[in-house]
Amino acid sequence: MSVEEDRKKAKEKLKGICGIYKICDGDPSRLCQGQSYGRKLGMGGAGTGASFTNNVKALKKIKLKMRVISENFEPTTETTFLGKKISMPIMAASVTGVNSFGGDDVITEKELCRAIVLGCKEAGTIGFRGETYTYSLENTFGIDAIAEAGGWGIKISKPRKQETIIKFFKKAEKAGAIAVGIDTDGCGSLIMAKHNKPVFSKTVEDLKELVKSTSLPFIVKGIMGVKDAKEAVEAGAKAIVVSNHGGRVLDHTPGTADILPSIVEAYKGKTTILIDGGIRTGYDVLKVLALGAEGVLVGRDVIRAAVGGGIEGVTRLMNHLQSTLKKAMKMTDCKSIKDVTGDIII
Repeated sequence: MSVEEDRKKAKEKLKGICGIYKICDGDPSRLCQGQSYGRKLGMGGAGTGASFTNNVKALKKIKLKMRVISENFEPTTETTFLGKKISMPIMAASVTGVNSFGGDDVITEKELCRAIVLGCKEAGTIGFRGETYTYSLENTFGIDAIAEAGGWGIKISKPRKQETIIKFFKKAEKAGAIAVGIDTDGCGSLIMAKHNKPVFSKTVEDLKELVKSTSLPFIVKGIMGVKDAKEAVEAGAKAIVVSNHGGRVLDHTPGTADILPSIVEAYKGKTTILIDGGIRTGYDVLKVLALGAEGVLVGRDVIRAAVGGGIEGVTRLMNHLQSTLKKAMKMTDCKSIKDVTGDIII
């Protein structure tokens, strides 16, 4: 099997939902956007899809400087995240909810979570797991997968009631999870409220309460400005994720790569900075690392890999991303992740 064969299988299973295009950019002509009005959001973006496309456009603007006159070397992509050694600064985003893209006929929630967590572990990296309205304290598919992986995974909760989030965190602790966190941009999730599981905006004090509630490192996802970054750091976040939720909660936001530099300038060294949004290749990974990110999360492509190839499909995708990142590093004279700086981009 190959990454391309996994994509072909996913295309069959996701017929009418995702076109598995070579360029996944949320353009209005794409299946996920052009036919989405009045239907489930599926794999597309909110409204016109502008936030989705802006993520891709922001990355496209960045160019890599080729540097090849040097001693021969084999780049290493190894790094650490929250004290854990990982094979690459590429992890799986917390995208969940098979109900959004075909339901159990495509893949079950349990299969999706197992594929992502166990597939990432096999590749030497980490799978994040989120939740949607089908999740409850009795049905914690992501945490179950993390427990099966010996705790090798990260639990991200929707911004539900404080007491509910804390109960999810305690269950994640028992599973041995690496960290827990909150999807602050999930406050825009209409489907949660529709199914009587309301979500809320969180204050700094709310975040501090969540930090104090757990013995695990705390992550805040959904940062799209310096002010929110400041408040997440103030609350005690060990890591933040620059993210517009894949363009799925608010139309017309900037691309995440456009926002990243200001956050890096203000908070690099004070917390670990991750980014997601439009990242499809190892070249994209290198670009955002050069902008100052310390790691990336990949969403839609991981979903397609899980649908097309299960655990092995996710492992193949992660290994492929690592391979292209290594190639990009070699061609820009970066021997290790620490050698990646802003000097390699235009």
